[in-house]
Amino acid sequence: MTHTTAETMPVAGKKTKASLKGLSPRRRVYEVGMRALIYAAAALVVALLLFLLGYIFYMGLPNLTWEFLTSEESVLKGTEGILPAIQNTLYVIVATLVVVLPLGVGAAIYLTEYATNRRLVTAIEFATETLAGIPSILYALVGVLVFCQALGLGKTLIAGSFTLVIMTLPTIIRTTQESLKTVPQSYREGSLGLGAGKWHMIRTVVLPSSIDGIVTGCILAIGRIVGESAVLLYTVGMSMVLQDFFRDGISSLLKSSGSTLTVALYVYAKERADFDLAFSVAVVLMVITLCINLAAKLVGKRLRKK
Repeated sequence: MTHTTAETMPVAGKKTKASLKGLSPRRRVYEVGMRALIYAAAALVVALLLFLLGYIFYMGLPNLTWEFLTSEESVLKGTEGILPAIQNTLYVIVATLVVVLPLGVGAAIYLTEYATNRRLVTAIEFATETLAGIPSILYALVGVLVFCQALGLGKTLIAGSFTLVIMTLPTIIRTTQESLKTVPQSYREGSLGLGAGKWHMIRTVVLPSSIDGIVTGCILAIGRIVGESAVLLYTVGMSMVLQDFFRDGISSLLKSSGSTLTVALYVYAKERADFDLAFSVAVVLMVITLCINLAAKLVGKRLRKK
């Protein structure tokens, strides 16, 4: 295996050199320059990512303690803790994905596989693209007026989750739809030719072939949920009280108010000017996001094997 890999690398280098031999000197300089610019751009992106990660971890890790992660904030006890924020962040992620994934994937399947009116499909696609570009503060205002006031949910986790569903739904629809379009039409025709029904063909052939795009949309949605602050400030609140899952149950917890990690980060950095703890919250936020993305990748890989 190693021998084969070692042989392919010089071959690739020889092909590159051979492709430049037949070019004029001016064209050769242009090709080399463009490749150098591409490599420099890629290196710059990687360097920027490493710098951001390194700087955040350098500033946040010294103040990140086990007590800070596993306790709640108390003025009387003089303690600082973000366990309620971690808890609320996970609740919001799960509650949002449970609603937005079936809606988004189902809408994409309808638009790609069932819809016959192309004008309607074009209008819906234009609407989803427009909704994906709307600033999050507008979604926050809609969430306050519709879910918090009109529906009487108040500033609760469920109101914030419903608002995030509206905000992330266009992303799920567009990524899933584009992934479904990449499945070759011959797969569909072959499945139907073997006697499979429409839904059976979609479930057993189309969806497994497009699982990568669905997972990508899920990851993008999670990233937007975790990184959102404006929507959650308006619809969820800033409470830092630890909820009791075993006592209150999931329904009671979703109806309670509470800040997420992004809101806690805003409070520490903006309201209290405590940047040491703010960077510690940023470290936790990045670790949770990384773990969720890796979990989504593993689930997608397992589904693809099945």
